[in-house]
Amino acid sequence: MKRFKSCLAEHIENFIEYRLQLGYSDKMLIVSLGLLDRYVAEKKVTLTSFDPLFFIRLRSDLNCENRSINTFFRTFKMFFNYLIRQDLIRENPLQEIAELPENQIIPFIFSPEETELLLEVVIKLMRKTERYYLADFSGYISFLLMARCGLRISETLNLLKNNYRPEERTIYIEKTKFKKDRLLPVPKAISCAIDNLLKVRQCFFTADNHPLLLIKENGKGLSRSYMRWKFKNAISILNLEQPRRIIGATNFSNPTRHSLRHSFAVNTLKRIKQQGKSPQNALPVLAAYMGHSEYKYTTKYLRVVDAEHRRQMLDFSMLRSEDV
Repeated sequence: MKRFKSCLAEHIENFIEYRLQLGYSDKMLIVSLGLLDRYVAEKKVTLTSFDPLFFIRLRSDLNCENRSINTFFRTFKMFFNYLIRQDLIRENPLQEIAELPENQIIPFIFSPEETELLLEVVIKLMRKTERYYLADFSGYISFLLMARCGLRISETLNLLKNNYRPEERTIYIEKTKFKKDRLLPVPKAISCAIDNLLKVRQCFFTADNHPLLLIKENGKGLSRSYMRWKFKNAISILNLEQPRRIIGATNFSNPTRHSLRHSFAVNTLKRIKQQGKSPQNALPVLAAYMGHSEYKYTTKYLRVVDAEHRRQMLDFSMLRSEDV
C-alpha cells in the first residue's frame, strides 16, 4: 500500500530515499510531507500548479502552533529545492514565504534536588523479578545519562556496548542529531553503574553479543514508549506533573524526559556562576559536550537561571494573564 497518493507521491518517496542515503532520519520527513501530500491530493493540483498563494492557503488551514508550521514549511522548502535540482520545477514557490513569529519556549527545569529524587524513585520502581529487572536497570541507566551527562533520549537508547570505554570512563556518542560524534568523560558513579549493568547482563546471557548497551531480557533495545511510561510514573510519585501552559507569547513546557537534559545544562551553568566564573564563556565547552552544532544553540539555557526562577516566571505570567 502506497504511503503517498498525490501527484507528488513518487517524488516524495525519492526525496526520502535520498535523505536516508545521506544518513538523515525519515521520521519528520514522513510526517511533514505526508501532510503536504494529503493537502495536495485533496485540492487535486498538479506539479505545475504550485505557487506562493497555494502554500499561504495551506498555512492558514493548519490548526497548530507557529513553531510546528515553521517546521513543516522548512521541510516543504527543502523538498522543493530538491525538485529544482531534479529539473522538475524551475522556482521554489516557498522561497519568499517568511516564517511565522514563534512563542518563546521556557522548558521545565528540575532542581538538583528534584533530579536526585527522581533518580531515587526510578531505582525504587525497579522490579526485582527476572522478567523485568534487566529492562528496569537499563532504563535507570538511561535516566542517569540524561540527568548527569545531558544526553538526548535517542542517544541513550542507541548507545552501543562498545561505545562505553570503562578503562577511560568515557562514552563515545555517534550519529547524533547534528551528525556530530563526540567523546564524553563520565563521572565515576555513572561508570560504576554501567559496570554493574554489564555484570547483570552476564547473568542473563551466556554469550553477550548484543550490540546495544541498554537492553531488555529478550535482547531487544528499550523503546521510547517504555521510557515514557517509566518517567510518567516517577514524576507522578513526586507530584511534579503539570500541563504545558501557553501564556501570551510564552510557552511553559510540561516536564518530559528531555527536561532532564535541559536541567543538566541550566544547573551546570548555575554551578559555574556560583564558582565566580562566566557562564557565557563556558557555553562553547558545554555546547561541545552536549553535541550542539553551534554554541549559539546552547545560549537558550541562559533564559532560565534555575528551577525556582522558572517557577517565578510562570507564576508572574499567570498573574498578569489574570489581570488582563
